[in-house]
Amino acid sequence: MALLGDWGLTLGKWAGRPSARVQKDSGDPAVGRVREAAEAGNWNAVREVLEARPESEDRVELLWAVGDTTGVERWIEPVLEAEPEAALPRLVAGIRHISWGWEARTGAFASQVSREQFDVFHARLRKAETWLYEAAEREPLWVSPWYGLQVTGRGLQVGQVTARRRFEATTRRDPRHLQAHQQQLQQLCDKWGGSHEEMHAFARASAFGAPGGTLLGQLVAVGHIEEWLSLDSGQDAAYMGRYEVRASLHEAADHSFRHPDFVREGAWLQVLNTFAMAFSLAGERDAARECFRATEGRVTEFPWYYLDGSDPATAYRKRRAAAGR
Repeated sequence: MALLGDWGLTLGKWAGRPSARVQKDSGDPAVGRVREAAEAGNWNAVREVLEARPESEDRVELLWAVGDTTGVERWIEPVLEAEPEAALPRLVAGIRHISWGWEARTGAFASQVSREQFDVFHARLRKAETWLYEAAEREPLWVSPWYGLQVTGRGLQVGQVTARRRFEATTRRDPRHLQAHQQQLQQLCDKWGGSHEEMHAFARASAFGAPGGTLLGQLVAVGHIEEWLSLDSGQDAAYMGRYEVRASLHEAADHSFRHPDFVREGAWLQVLNTFAMAFSLAGERDAARECFRATEGRVTEFPWYYLDGSDPATAYRKRRAAAGR
């Protein structure tokens, strides 16, 4: 199956194999600017970048660039005190406390995380929830506070009913918010108290309930990768090789990045990386090559860190070589 639209000509002319490199940002120059301002503790510059990107245009990536910056938790406190009625500082403080909380927990399996680490993790997430609720109260139409509450809810294990309500609160404000759907899919994973059946049903309903060309087609691929991760060696490969799994990947690809209305905006590169990984695991070499070619060596950390957490680019290169690209 070939890509449709303008991509066909572009890919037909593409030759060679570029070096693989992790692209941490979507390519948006505002991400680098807001990160530099956060590192410098320059609230005025941070606010200027964030306010220039309205919620209606999805500023999650910008917020997370600030939230992942060490030291924000120190300089945001005086800002909160100086601007007691402002929503934006509370949103920034909430997002930072989420990232700061996961820094304490680390990415280790729960059995390898100490009681002290969990205590710090939960304390920071509860603090994040306070700031996020306050931001949501001040700006009821904003999407980001509710998305942040989806993330804290998973870490605090608020349960499926509350998690669903938070997801619905996010998507009432932005029905096709990719990150919100990604969080809800994780919530429905077996490892977070859901089931494979619920996860796949949600992924398909979200993807095919959206217009053609949607980024939400990625959810179908993520669902299959998640089930693959849950299986023992041998069973995982057998699962990805099933006819119905391979067929569902192609169906989702046709409705997503192969659709003529698909555009290279937002998280499009992550979508292509995800399908590249899923097709390669499924043994669909032609489809995987198509995706690898379209990414042009630009590697997104998700989902490749599932294969190599310390070096996602190496995992990408190995799978690309196996696909014959």
